[in-house]
Amino acid sequence: MSLALKLALAPVLIAQAVATRRRAPVLPEAAGDREGLLGAGSDPLHLLIAGDSSAAGVGVAHQDQAFVGHLSRALQRRLDRPIRWSLQARSGLTTRQVHAMLRETWGDKTLPAAQLAVVLTGVNDVIDQIGVRRAMAERVALADWLIGERGVEHIVFAPLPPVHRFPLLPRPLRDVMGRDARRHDEAIARWAATRRDVSHTPIEFDLSTDAMASDGFHPGEPVYRACGEALAAHIAGLARFKLETHV
Repeated sequence: MSLALKLALAPVLIAQAVATRRRAPVLPEAAGDREGLLGAGSDPLHLLIAGDSSAAGVGVAHQDQAFVGHLSRALQRRLDRPIRWSLQARSGLTTRQVHAMLRETWGDKTLPAAQLAVVLTGVNDVIDQIGVRRAMAERVALADWLIGERGVEHIVFAPLPPVHRFPLLPRPLRDVMGRDARRHDEAIARWAATRRDVSHTPIEFDLSTDAMASDGFHPGEPVYRACGEALAAHIAGLARFKLETHV
């Protein structure tokens, strides 16, 4: 959508955004542990999951039902090795704010480094109308810090969901946000294709009412399950995590 058309629609979009925020129920982050060890044996894969409300499990009751639960279990099955995981996430964060949170909570170099990081951000960049170029600069900064300062070997940036299909959003707000989300996601995919230490993979999302949370905006367990299993399959295909020496 052109800038001129977006500006022309601005009064309608602002009114719809305000009304949507007012009527949307505020759902809590999922309860449960934010770190753990899944599976037995030596040579666990150290996994960091970082991000916004979708990483924090908003929309389901417990982390076992959320993205981290489904991803860690699917990875453990596919790689046949233990998974030591840590979740660093908070609702409402943009990519820049996720980076700042990680520097504050996970920046101590005495903490164990993760081999693999999975980052779920982007929807709040779209909501806050952060441009693609600026958001990409913030993703690059986050990736460079994770790899250069925290020793992460590989980062997977989860795809942005098809915001234009969110049940909560009215039209034309959902169309405008959906187009913005696609532009962000396409930029991530192009950037990831230029790097060996960053990847991105598309996911088929079922955003039917039954698959979404009660607010019509956040994922329900079916969406978290599909995303966790799809990203586990992607990670299992990365040669660097197919270790032959683990017991």
